[in-house]
Parts: sequence; structure tokens; C-alpha cells
Amino acid sequence: MTDLNKIRNFSIVAHIDHGKSTLADRLIQETGTVEDRDMKAQLLDSMDIERERGITIKANTVRIEYKADDGEDYVLNLIDTPGHVDFAYEVSRSMRAVEGSLLVVDSTQGVEAQTLANVYQAIDADHEIVPILNKIDLPASDCDRVAEQIEDVIGIDATGAIQVSAKTGQGIRETLEAIVTELPHPEGNADAPLKAMLVDSWYDAYLGVIVLVRIIDGKLKKGDRIKMISTNAVYPVDRIGVFRPEMDVIDELGPGEIGFLTASIKQVRDTRVGDTVTHEKKGTTEALDGFKPAQPVVFCGLFPVDSAEFEDLRDAIEKLALNDASFSYEMETSAALGFGFRCGFLGLLHLEVIRDRIEREYNIELITTAPSVIYHVYMRDGTMIELHNPADMPDLTLVDHLEEPRIKATILVPDEYLGDVLKLCQDRRGIQEDLTYAGTRAMAVYDLPLNEVVFDFYDRLKSVTKGYASFDYQMTGYREDRLVKMSILVNEEPVDALSTMVHFDRAEQRGRAMVEKLKDLIPRHMFKIPIQAAIGGRVIARETLSAMRKDVTAKCYGGDATRKKKLLEKQKKGKKKMRQFGRVDIPQEAFISALKMDD
Repeated sequence: MTDLNKIRNFSIVAHIDHGKSTLADRLIQETGTVEDRDMKAQLLDSMDIERERGITIKANTVRIEYKADDGEDYVLNLIDTPGHVDFAYEVSRSMRAVEGSLLVVDSTQGVEAQTLANVYQAIDADHEIVPILNKIDLPASDCDRVAEQIEDVIGIDATGAIQVSAKTGQGIRETLEAIVTELPHPEGNADAPLKAMLVDSWYDAYLGVIVLVRIIDGKLKKGDRIKMISTNAVYPVDRIGVFRPEMDVIDELGPGEIGFLTASIKQVRDTRVGDTVTHEKKGTTEALDGFKPAQPVVFCGLFPVDSAEFEDLRDAIEKLALNDASFSYEMETSAALGFGFRCGFLGLLHLEVIRDRIEREYNIELITTAPSVIYHVYMRDGTMIELHNPADMPDLTLVDHLEEPRIKATILVPDEYLGDVLKLCQDRRGIQEDLTYAGTRAMAVYDLPLNEVVFDFYDRLKSVTKGYASFDYQMTGYREDRLVKMSILVNEEPVDALSTMVHFDRAEQRGRAMVEKLKDLIPRHMFKIPIQAAIGGRVIARETLSAMRKDVTAKCYGGDATRKKKLLEKQKKGKKKMRQFGRVDIPQEAFISALKMDD
């Protein structure tokens, strides 16, 4: 067991691409935790997709042993956190397990939206914060300006900010000293009943569920019988260890330490993140404050292109859900797409990552329907239902009103692009709440409807600002608005996968854009096909796809004109009958392209 005064637990927070994972690499290398020959870039990002996209998705922990300048040996537990808004849930739970944070800011780009969001989470968790200016080896680096910006925008004293280049290793020793001298040591009592916080859990094919815990009080040894307070389930502990990125088995964990345990737990669902772990006998009775469970924000349908692969898709989704507590799913069917699943995600990047993993790891081609959010539908009889899929909208005569989720969006942008950003937010029914300046950059705070944001808001924002804007949001609640369900009818048959919720004032414009797009995407058939957008029973936009024409009179040469007329009449009747019974095949690409609405 390590002396409490010699332990430091900290996380690294920053905006996307400001160098968190590279700084973690250097700290691991400097302390000799991993041999140089085993070292690789972004050592803690173990998933293929993390390495390929260059982002961190799961928060990862590592135990580092460091001999400080005062000659003492310290144990540093580091948690590397994601920067993306979709994985803010990972950040918030990592914060609760540690006492301090290194705030990494890119000294060329300065404070960005996610820097703010993640720092506020650290401040909420009562962290001691050490500011670090990274990338000082770049010619565009301007430490004084960025330090001033940290003080203006965040309000943290950055006069002593450590200047670091995580790429070259400059300033790493100073960072380690700052961790030891400026961050507080954990509190805890080794003789009290065991109280440990369950920080994360994931499934391993050989060991069952691996549980990451932070010990608050008491000791945890191999062979102890532990109890989860929220479910009252009891398990015997098989092994205890720490991550030096690789698993290293030890005999016991004491207060302030972060490590893992395995206890023959079969399902990740049995381990709730934020739960309190204690001993079965003489355990603590008071639970720690749990985390708020992750609420899915965006919903979309996942269907296999080949309907024979439905069972494979079910297996793939169940396996992914084992390791991702924030991903939810239920079965659904659609007339156009067959059997599939309605899945809930924390945001669009989360959706993309899950979709990529299913396609790559399980080799299943997928169709994804339009992402939608949860609407609250208030019925005339006073009940309220949650609407996840626009196709399930109840009869309008029974509905009193609808409410949609709203978000508070913070956008940081250089002032030359401010006009375009304000126009974009206005077009998306945003309400401006605040506009302030920090140097040459504007910070706009908007109240926006979430359904206008989930689609392509981020892409549009990046394109109107040439990639210079940064964006972060949090949910604020629900508000009533005039929302209607827009259905798309092809050959007078509704297509479920294309129905969306739109604002009444925008419905006609969206409907017209959608049917024009579909007219180009659906191949021509032997009969003419009407493509319509409708609200309830009222058609608001229509395009007609003309028929392919076969020349039936080609075989007539000479003779009476009535022969030709007769053949053309027969063709006309055939086309009429065909249109009545003909099926229109909508290709998969048409679904995906039609849902990508451009303004």
C-alpha cells in the first residue's frame, strides 16, 4: 500500500488536437514506465478507430512511478480523456476519480470551445488546475497572448503556465515536478470500511468484466467478497491490479489508489458506472454520489443492407453495448428496410464511430436512417409520450402540442467570420443569448433547437468559417414549438425511413428540396412515378419522374394508322395497370443522399 502523501491522481483536459495523448506519451516515456522499444505514438489509444481518426474515445488510465527532485518516490495515476463533445460523459466520470487536472492549451491556437467545456467540468469537480502551453516548438506559438487569453476567458491565473513541447519532450520534467508540488494528494482512511468508486468497466473475452475502481477509504485485497451498493450483487475478487499501460497484478489497493479488479462478473450491465463498491460484511452503508447516467441525445435506425445479416447485426450491437454504457438500442421494423435496430447515441460523432466499428469489426454493410432527437408529445387527455421515431407520430387530432429539446451552444470564432456564424444560427432558429470578445475572437452563445444541430450544423459551421470555429453544447431542456411530421410518398406509398420532423414555417422549403433530390436519385421505371412531400393529408411539394418509353410501334411498317393507335392504347392501359401494382425500387444510396440536406 502506498503512502497517501506520495500519490497524485490527475487527468489531462484539452480541446481536440491540442496534444493530450502526446503529452501522456511523453510523461510515460520520461518516467521509464514503458521501455523505449515498446513505445509508440498515442500509446493509450488502443482502438483501431482511435488511431485512425487520431482522436481519443475512451478515457484510459496509467500508473506512473516518478522519482522527484526532492529524492522521494511518487505514484502518479494519469487519466487521458477525450476532447470531443460527444464523449464529454467519459470526461465527467474521469474527473470524479482524480483531484487535479493538467489544462493543455495549444500555444498557436489558444482557448477553444471544448477547452472551456472541459475546464468547467474540472472546476465543478473541485480540481486544482495546472495550465500547460503546448506546441511551443511551432513558429506560430505565442505563449504570452494565450496565457492572457486563459486568464480573460477562463479566469485561471496563467502567469506560471508551464511551456511544453509534447512532441520534442521540452518542459516534460517541469510538468512532472508541477504535478508533484502543485496538485493535492488524495484524502482517505485505510482503517475505515471499504468504499470504492466504480469509474469504468469493459468486457474482456478471457477475464470477463474488468472494473476500474478508485479506492476512497479502506483496502481491497484478492479473495475479498465485494458488494455493489446499487444492485446488492455480491462477487468474489479474483485478481487486483494496476495499469502500467499493460495490466500488472498486485496484492492489494489502498486509499487514493486507482486500479482494476475482476470478479467473475458476466455482463457489463451488472456494473453501473458511478456505483459504490464495498465489502459484503462490515461494508459501508452510505453510497458515493453517482454519476448521472448518460442520456442518449440522437436516435437513428441501423439496418443491414442484406436482410439475411440481421442476426449478425444483433450480435454485433450486443457486443458493442457490452463495452459502451451510453449506447442504447431496441428492435424495429420498417416497410422499406426490413428488420433493424433503433439506436441511441450521445451525438453524431458517437453515431459515426459505432457505425464504423460495426462495418469494420463485424463486416456488415449498414443503412442508417435520418438521425432524430426525442420529442415530447403532449396528448389531449393530458398524457405525454416520448417520440423517438417520426414514423410513430400519433394522429394529430389527439395531439395537444409538441416540445423539442433545446441546447445552449457556445461558438468561438475569429471576428471576420462572425457574420456568417450569426446568419447560420439565425437560419437554424437560434436565439442569441450572449456575444463577447476575447482579443480578436468572438464568443457567441446561442439557444438552438437540437434537431437543427444534429444533422449537418457542425459541417456547415466548419465550412462558413474555413475550419476556424470551435463549438460546444449542453442540453438545457424542452420548449414548445410548431413542429410537424413531414412524410415522403413515392408512388403514393409513404416511405417510413424518409419521414422527418420539421418546423411548420420551414416545411415547404424542406419538402421541395427533398422531392427534387429524390427525383434525381430514383432510377426511372416503365411507368411514371409521383414523388410527394406531405404534412398529414396535405401535399406540400411534388415532382413527377417520367416513364421510360418503349417504342411499341417499331414493328409496324406501312398499313393503316389505326394499327399504331391500337398498340399505343394497349401500352397506355398496361402502364396504368403497372402504376397501380408496380413496386418502386429505391436504391440504398438514395436514402443516404436524400437525408444529407444541404441548405
